[in-house]
Amino acid sequence: MLEIEALCRQFNQRIVLDGVSLCLRSGEYVAIVGESGVGKSTLLNLVAGLDRPDSGRLALDGDDYAGLDDDALTRLRRNKMGFVFQAFHVLPHLTVRQNVALPLWLQGVDGKAADEPAQALLDAVGLGQRAASWPRELSGGELQRVAIARALIHGPRLVLADEPTGNLDPANGAKVLALLADHIHRAGAIGILVTHSREAAATADRILRLTVDGLQT
Repeated sequence: MLEIEALCRQFNQRIVLDGVSLCLRSGEYVAIVGESGVGKSTLLNLVAGLDRPDSGRLALDGDDYAGLDDDALTRLRRNKMGFVFQAFHVLPHLTVRQNVALPLWLQGVDGKAADEPAQALLDAVGLGQRAASWPRELSGGELQRVAIARALIHGPRLVLADEPTGNLDPANGAKVLALLADHIHRAGAIGILVTHSREAAATADRILRLTVDGLQT
């Protein structure tokens, strides 16, 4: 379960989030939409533990963020979260398969124990033949599918996606969104998609709008 209670965050005396609350259970997948600058990415960064709220409470599976130091938050992200961003963040000095296997390496898994699931996920996203390729040899749509595979390889409890289809054509965008939804539902994970796209938002189970008054259905 992901618990978000009365989150507040301000920057330079400008209130960005004011009392945002949300509770999500296993298997729930929501899209958050709203005008630019309303705080969607700020909310996602707080949920990811990449930023700290000024007030309010966050907890994932009973782990209250307030009781975790930076190292503990890093472990929480590494073990329980998967991230998909518009900019891919694929590492250029690693092959495609190595990029996908990276979350397992960070958990101490290596060799065939990491390579085999990485290859299986690449097969699932239609990139099995590109496993030994370098990121520079792939198109934008292919790189985003690599990022999806990397985000899902360790079976995250929480999947966070920030405009994951912003750089993709409609066909590749649909594939990426289908992969996200399939994992969340099949694995009983929790998913949050932040997007400006109505088409992308429609692939989630429900859509929430973030405004200055909080989250609204």
